[in-house]
Amino acid sequence: MKTRREWLQTMAALSAGALFPRVAGRALQQQAQDPLAAFRAQIGAVPIQTRPLRDNLTMLSGPGGNIVVLHGSDGLVVVDTFVAPAWPKLEESLKALGAPVKFVINTHWHFDHTDNNAAFRAAGATVVAHENTKRRMSKPQRIEMLQLDFPPSPAAALPERVFKEGWKLEANGERVEVSHVAPAHTDTDVIVRYERSNVLHAGDTYFNGRYPLIDWSTGGKIDGMIAAADRLLGMAAADTAIVPGHGPLATKDQLVKYRDMLSAAADRVRKLKAAGKSLEECIAAKPLTDFESDWGSGRYKGDDFVKIVYSSL
Repeated sequence: MKTRREWLQTMAALSAGALFPRVAGRALQQQAQDPLAAFRAQIGAVPIQTRPLRDNLTMLSGPGGNIVVLHGSDGLVVVDTFVAPAWPKLEESLKALGAPVKFVINTHWHFDHTDNNAAFRAAGATVVAHENTKRRMSKPQRIEMLQLDFPPSPAAALPERVFKEGWKLEANGERVEVSHVAPAHTDTDVIVRYERSNVLHAGDTYFNGRYPLIDWSTGGKIDGMIAAADRLLGMAAADTAIVPGHGPLATKDQLVKYRDMLSAAADRVRKLKAAGKSLEECIAAKPLTDFESDWGSGRYKGDDFVKIVYSSL
């Protein structure tokens, strides 16, 4: 016979075993009920990688694309913010580059680029963005391709300084120029130029080495993506470092290849759509098969990108 202690331990183990499936089941149910929270957690778990670009420019990559930090005695100027769950490790990474953060620039409204606005504002930074970014964040939004719904952002997360065409800043020996582009990835996009360092941050107008998301549900256009790539190419020299919104640091030659892919994909899908083909018929035609090896390694495959192009024409 078991002692009373052994009996109690057995019952406790059995109780825990019975409870765990219920707890795990509730967690899975909550994630199913809140796919946005699950997606945030998935992205937020990605580690941050640090790469120096120039003497006082550093790229942080990981949980929400690529951040660029301009650092020096004038304080930090940060482009984009990662997702909310990444804040503790982002804060640590920024501390290593010096404090305080003076300005945060949002390249567009999407959550993986604006989630930590409130945390930055609470730390004393001024958040800068295009006026459409503030407008989008102030109201409920939906990213149709991701099947995700977003409530309005709290007032503390909204950009404080907005502009229509562009914004400039001189800090830490650098001249920073922020320019709005016509609807491309969304209708809120900006690109950032570091003139003296010969660096461009393209935001999500550029996904290096993969098919991009074009968020047609908030104004994105394939033709605008092509125009944004052309604009970036006009600003870039052969040795310019080009930071994409997602993907590895790029060269001008890589951006040319990306622009050419966008242009060819738009032409092919446009012809099918003009011929009266439905989305399903366009996908079935497999117009992007020859691009798959170069561009299909990311979240989206060729069929997905046909849908994206078709919907954003």
